[in-house]
Parts: sequence; structure tokens; C-alpha cells
Amino acid sequence: MKKIVKFGLAVLMAGAFVACDENDEPEVLPTEISAGTLSGGPYTFLVGDGIKDNLSGVGLTGNSGDNSSFILTNASNEILGLPADLVALQEENFDGAPPGICYVWHVSYNDDLEGLSTGNSTDDLSGTFEISNRLTINRNLAAVGGTLTGGPFTFDAGDGIVDNVSGIALTGNVGDNSIFLVTDAAGTILGLPPTLTALEGVDFDGAGEGVCLIWHLSYQNDLQGLAEGASVNDFSGAEFSLSNSIIVNRNIDVEAGTLTGGPYTFIVGDGEIDNVSNVSITGAPVGTNKSFIVTDEDGSILGLPGDLEALKGVNFDGAGEGVCLIWYIRYEGEITGLAMGMNTNNLKGNFDLSNAITINRIPAPDAGTLEGGPYTFVVGNDIADNVANISISGNPVGTNKTFIVTDGNGEILGLPGDLDALKGVNFDGAGVGVCLIWYLRYEGEITGLEVGGNANNLEGTFDLSNSVTINRVAAANAGTLEGGPYTFVAGDGTADTVSNVSIAGSPAGANKSFIVTDAAGNILGLPGDLDALKGVNFDGAGVGECLIWYIRYEGEITGLEAGMNTNNLSGSFDLSNSISVNRVAAPDAGTLTGGPYTFTSGDGVADNVSNIAITGTPVGAKKSFIVTDEAGNILGLPGDLDALKGVNFDGAGVGVCLIWYIRYEGELTGLEAGMNANNLQGIFDLSNSITVNRQ
Repeated sequence: MKKIVKFGLAVLMAGAFVACDENDEPEVLPTEISAGTLSGGPYTFLVGDGIKDNLSGVGLTGNSGDNSSFILTNASNEILGLPADLVALQEENFDGAPPGICYVWHVSYNDDLEGLSTGNSTDDLSGTFEISNRLTINRNLAAVGGTLTGGPFTFDAGDGIVDNVSGIALTGNVGDNSIFLVTDAAGTILGLPPTLTALEGVDFDGAGEGVCLIWHLSYQNDLQGLAEGASVNDFSGAEFSLSNSIIVNRNIDVEAGTLTGGPYTFIVGDGEIDNVSNVSITGAPVGTNKSFIVTDEDGSILGLPGDLEALKGVNFDGAGEGVCLIWYIRYEGEITGLAMGMNTNNLKGNFDLSNAITINRIPAPDAGTLEGGPYTFVVGNDIADNVANISISGNPVGTNKTFIVTDGNGEILGLPGDLDALKGVNFDGAGVGVCLIWYLRYEGEITGLEVGGNANNLEGTFDLSNSVTINRVAAANAGTLEGGPYTFVAGDGTADTVSNVSIAGSPAGANKSFIVTDAAGNILGLPGDLDALKGVNFDGAGVGECLIWYIRYEGEITGLEAGMNTNNLSGSFDLSNSISVNRVAAPDAGTLTGGPYTFTSGDGVADNVSNIAITGTPVGAKKSFIVTDEAGNILGLPGDLDALKGVNFDGAGVGVCLIWYIRYEGELTGLEAGMNANNLQGIFDLSNSITVNRQ
């Protein structure tokens, strides 16, 4: 652009030559204005890539004028900037400007120039000025190939199954033009899908074995070399950018076959070698490379035995408790993730895994300890006989479990599966005998575990607990105690023994004892047999009452001990009748006062002993007055003082009689009218006598 306004400079100059003469002062003429010539460029920048885009090599020649500036405009001549000089121009950074074209001009001008400001158009400048030629600046947007996500992909090529890529995503791409490329590993272009949809429609199944790469290309126009058969390494002629590549592995179909053998159950830590000796591979395995893989249940790789011999040499005994799996793998080419500590779920490559064989690594079974019992049941009485309080203590170990009921020789009579089933067994109908309850924990198969088998012949991986005994007995019968009751004077130094006690009937029960209790049933002693009972001396036991019982029982019986109470006995037992032993203090009849009396017999006047009395502290549960003749023959037995005072001796005739007072314990023989007081037998005491003279 060049615009010059010179205000009729030629006319003015001509007039000057005509008008002046040699005496006139010279006229000052305006400065010649020239915008000069710009050199450099054109320039092409990739804007927005963060790299400074500065002009370099700009030259300006031939310019003149009072004032000077550079002008930056767009294609419409709108003023975008006014760098004052060449230094300011070269410091301009065009990277932050949007894509497009701008121009650099130089302007020389006088002070009368108007309109030279940002936002105006150079077409609207007025005054004295001249604008130079322009330099072109192309601001192009930098191409960015972006980022591809998805894959890598591995296909079995040639199996007739469509092999399409899916799940690919493109982010961050920038450029005027966009296209996908499929290349071989060397970069030779095999295909140019224009869109992601077109790419996902490509079927790699027919491409044969090999590797190809998927790329995304962003580029400007005039890119050279973008054609099938060309190489991405030879692109030229325009701005372009390739994304990362995604690998597509086209493999032949591999086959691992089938593993046979197992599953295996080993007891680990017992020092015995645990090998998988009978594993084999069946089918038709295909694949250049192969290995066995040992993993845990989650697929973490624990070992990689290379072949069957190596696998069979693995000793699982030291591996600890748990589960591991054996696999067989066949694969082609490179495979990632096939290493100790990796996981088979993350294997990548062309491979095939066989089925897995399970190895259970277990600790030795432990049946724990059976608690409860022993039990003694009276069978055949139609009362259910259950083991209600049996339990298992300890820390039982073993996948499989059952209870076993055997006879005393180990023959299996029943197999209750659990505690509820065991507690539901009724032993009442089993008849008299002994059986044993065991608890069994085991792993895998066990032979001999069936009704009719013998627990001594079990074979397999198992542990038997202790046994709990069940005694099945007939009902106990204590018979009948005969003898007594007994009354003893306690503390008199005379041995008080029950010498004539005996047992009648037909007692039954494996165990037996005598029991001595107080009247409330509290157990005072347990003489084991008759001799022991008859050896008991009750003299030192003090005043009171005790009872003698006989017990017959089977098995264990609770509560049969001194200090317990017979009412709380528990077990299979029978108690006989009881015999009473009364331990009394020595009777004391005290002293009779009153009299002697002399009555006139037969005069019709009542003769009563009205002022008789008993002094002292009489002792004895039973008492009576006795009236005898002088020889001791018993004439009467007034029961108490009132009865005695009521006796009228007037009708007794002439003679002498004696009044006595008696206190006694228990049974007393001879205490009746007509007998003689001298022949009394038992525990008693007679007071002094009072004479009654009948004249």
C-alpha cells in the first residue's frame, strides 16, 4: 500500500523559481516522505503450541520522513498493532493470536497524519504519509494427533470369527484434517479409515498372523505421502501430528488341552512329601511355548513348573494351609504377566489356559474333645434316654464331620451327623450294655465309615476324639431294710451299734452303699456295706434322730456325698426304706415329794395323794406314774399327776403300796399292770418311791 499526499509540491517548487530573485531568502521546503521497502518473510507460524513466534530477519531500506512506525493489520487492513520500531516489531509474539493471516507495513508521515491508531483501518488514514510494501504472516494452528486409549488387542486370526476393535477413544486431537491409519510394525500404511466408526468396522481376521498398529493423524492441507503402501516415516509438505499407537496382535489359535488328575487333598506341615503324581494332559495342545502354572484361588502366580516332570517334583507340604490351582498354558510369541507374583487374570498375548486342578492344603484334622458323660441310663422303662449335655471343646479342624456310636469293641452302631442328631438318639430301646460316642473330623474320602464297620479299621485323613461312655442298665432295686428302729442313750460311753440290720428282697444295681442322714435327708455318712454300718458307733453323735438307708445305683450318681441331701440325688438309683436311730439323752425321773401317806381303808372316805409333786429336772420323752405293791408288782399306771391325784386308795384294802415316777425313751418292755417293775427293760429312770399305808 502506498499513499502519498504532497500538497502540490511541484507547483510550489515551480512558483519559487519564478518568484525569487537573488536578493530573496531561500524558502524551507517540506521533508521528502518515503515509507521505504520491507524485506523478509513471508512467515508461517504454528500458533497455540506455546512456542514463541517472533519475526526475524525483517529489513527496512529507503525510508524517510519526520515520523515512522510499523503497522500490523489483518487482511481487511484493520490496524492490529503499531510497533514503534524494528526492535519492538521483532519482540511481537504471534503464538497467542488465533489462526489467520496478518501483514506488516511501514509508514512514514508528517505531523498532520490522522487515523493512525489500533482498531482503525489504513484505508481511512489522512494527512501527509506513505506506506511501504507488506510482509505476510501466516498463523496456522499446530496439528495435534491426540491420544488413543483402548487395546491392545489380540485376535485369533483366520478362525472365521470377525475381529473388530472396540472401546477405542480419541482425545486431545487438533488439526484441520483428521484420519485413522492402520500400519504394519514398520509403519507401512495398510489402511486409512476416515472415522472411528470406519475403524471399528475393519475386520482383522483375514489379515493373517502378525502385528499391526492403529494411529490417528491430524494434519494441514498439502500433506504428502498419505497413501496406502506409503510409510508414515515419509510424510512431508505440511504440518502433521501422529497420536500414540495401539497394538493389534493377530495370532494363530492356540489350545492348552485338558488337565486330568486330582483334585488333591494334602495334609501340610506333617513332613510327608505331597506330590501330584498322576496329572496328565489330554487333547491336542497347540502352541510353540508351554508351561504349567500354580496359582492361589485368586489367580496370583505361585510357581511356573516348565513341564510334567517339574510339576510332579513340586512338594506342596511346606506351602502351608490354603488352596492352590494347577493350570497348563500354551502360547505364541510374547506374553506379558507370566511371572511369579503376577496374576493369570492379567495375562496378555496369544495364549490358552487349560482347566484348573484343585489342591487343598489342609492342616491335620483335629476332632477336639468330647465333654459330657459318662452316662448311665435305665433302659426298657419307656423313658427317653438322651445325651442332652454333650458338647465339643477345643478347636476341631476338618472339612467333614460326624458323630460315631460304637459298641465296646468299636463296631459302628450309628452315625449321627451333628449334635442335634446325636441328642435326638434315644438309647432306651438299645437293651442292657455299653456303647461309646466319638466325634470324627476328616478330609476327603474315608473308608470303613459305615454302620456295621469298625472304627478301628477306618482309613483316610481323619482324627477321632476321646469317647464318652453310655452304660445301659436295668432299673436299680435297693430291696428292703429290716431291723430297728433304734433308740440309744447318746454320750453315756456305751457303744451304740445297729447289730441286727439286714437287707431283704432282691437288690439290683452295680454300685451300692448305706447312707446315714438326719431327719431332713442331709447325708451324715456313707458306710459302704453291712460290716461298715454295724461298725458305726452312734454314742458320740449327740442327741437327735438319724435315718439309715440302702442305695443301689448304676454309673455315675451326683449328690452322693457327705453334706449333700438325698432329695437331690441324680442318676440311675433306688433307695430302700429308712430305719430310724433315735439318739437320746439319759432319762432322769427327778424326785417325788410328799407323803408318806397313811389312809384308813374302807371307811368310805376318799383317800387321795393330793400334795405329791415332782422336783428336779426330769428328762425323757415318755413318762408315767407307777403304783406297785411292796414286791414291785405293778398295780396301776396313772399317766400324770392329775391321774395320780385322782386315784382313790380307800377301796384297795389293807396293805402297803408304793408310788414311783418313770421317764423313758423309745420302747419299754414290762411296763404294764401285773408285771413287775423290777423286770422293766429299755431306756428309763425310776424316781424314789412314796409309801402309801392302807390301815
